[in-house]
Amino acid sequence: MTVTHLELANTVERIYRRFADLLRVDLIRLGKDDISPAQVALLFTIGDDELSVRDLLDRGHYMGSNASYNLKQLTESGYVERHVMARDRRSARLKLTRKGHELCEALHEFHEEYHNALTNDLQDQQEMETALRTLRRLEEFWTQTLRYGGVPVTSTVMTHEMRSRR
Repeated sequence: MTVTHLELANTVERIYRRFADLLRVDLIRLGKDDISPAQVALLFTIGDDELSVRDLLDRGHYMGSNASYNLKQLTESGYVERHVMARDRRSARLKLTRKGHELCEALHEFHEEYHNALTNDLQDQQEMETALRTLRRLEEFWTQTLRYGGVPVTSTVMTHEMRSRR
């Protein structure tokens, strides 16, 4: 059986939905009812950095209006601080509050347990690494194909471009 990029895309979408469900369960375990899995994804993307909204959107591939709503909720719930830039009041920098960091740390502990349960030996770890490389390659291929107006880019061209960025 030949695996297509469409099958991979559908699988990634299903995996992300399961991941969101898992985050929902984790939030219940922590007694958190003021934050959604989508909002947790924003917290993870911000992490220890201080980002502009534009940087956040670029890193996480979120839809603008959805991210704006979720950022407003995160600010009001005390997970994110939003600092308006002095020279351009339309721009803002975002960073996690102590509450945001504490939630991320608690969730990372749960996910460390999940990782340990999933990767019992070196072969399991190597399979995870292979899966990640494959998904990143697929993402890069789609990105390059979009850059060239939907014309598929050969893996040779893509590999050359990836090397030239280093």
